[in-house]
Amino acid sequence: MMTLATVNAMTPADFVAAFGDVAEHSPWVAEQAALSRPYPSREAMVAAFETALRGADQPAQLALIRAHPDLATRAKLTDDSTREQKGAGLDTLSDAEFSRFTALNTRYKERFGFPFIFAVKGATKHQILASFEARVENSKDDEFAMALTQVLRIFRFRIEDRVSA
Repeated sequence: MMTLATVNAMTPADFVAAFGDVAEHSPWVAEQAALSRPYPSREAMVAAFETALRGADQPAQLALIRAHPDLATRAKLTDDSTREQKGAGLDTLSDAEFSRFTALNTRYKERFGFPFIFAVKGATKHQILASFEARVENSKDDEFAMALTQVLRIFRFRIEDRVSA
């Protein structure tokens, strides 16, 4: 855990090295957020990441969404995604649960063209699955907006895990 003073004193390159992975495989978000330093609070840092994402054009936002892994995948994940999915119990699914997640991942991506995004920290696999089943029926526009909202929650959780208040 680092202090806000440490974050504010970082060079731009050090900041991106430390926070470039807050946005899954999208260091451009941290590059943009770094321009808002010094941050008066951790909340201001979270807001800078949100502003960077909201200020991006739709193709950049879509690329960031598509950079996220499927939930309950057996593929290699980033350290953050591995820890987050494990915390939600997605690493201990029964064969039936894994099959259900796999089917929903496929259906969702075919319908929307991007993976299902859910900030899993603090959620159970049952809550995630229920949200998945409900959201797969949304419109593409509604689901794109929901995916961005979930990405912003992921930003918050990852920053709160790294920077003291």
